[in-house]
Amino acid sequence: MRILIVSDTHRHDQNLKEVLRGAGSIDRLIHLGDAEGSEDYIRQIANCPVNIVRGNNDFYCDLPREEEFTLGRYKVLITHGHYYYVSLNMQEIMRQAKARNMDIVMFGHTHRPLIKFEDGIAFLNPGSISYPRQEGRKPSFIIMEIDKQGEAHYSINFI
Repeated sequence: MRILIVSDTHRHDQNLKEVLRGAGSIDRLIHLGDAEGSEDYIRQIANCPVNIVRGNNDFYCDLPREEEFTLGRYKVLITHGHYYYVSLNMQEIMRQAKARNMDIVMFGHTHRPLIKFEDGIAFLNPGSISYPRQEGRKPSFIIMEIDKQGEAHYSINFI
């Protein structure tokens, strides 16, 4: 299973289109917020199941604040991250992940890519595919693959 994880497109969807063309076959697209009204368009171009949560710039929409679901054997939480103050530190999102017995937590908001393992939990932030803020400022996304043995693997990718 291949999952494309993106965040913070801010209605500038050209890079997402480019990634979808070049990523090969994906089984699911996860968007971690700040689509800013492009949700239907993103669902249309993805050609696979899509999960999208509400970001701090997603006004007047019916997107969920967060979602919990399973991918393979993993219990997953997706959220934009602003409700957990991820721009300051990861303390609150880590506390919530542990309290809710999550295996994987995916969040955006910071526009900086991250793959971090803490207490057996994978914390994934794909950065921003439209407005990157990390050193080098390259648009980024994560590809998550679950292999035949059910093990998850993650890679940060840049455009």
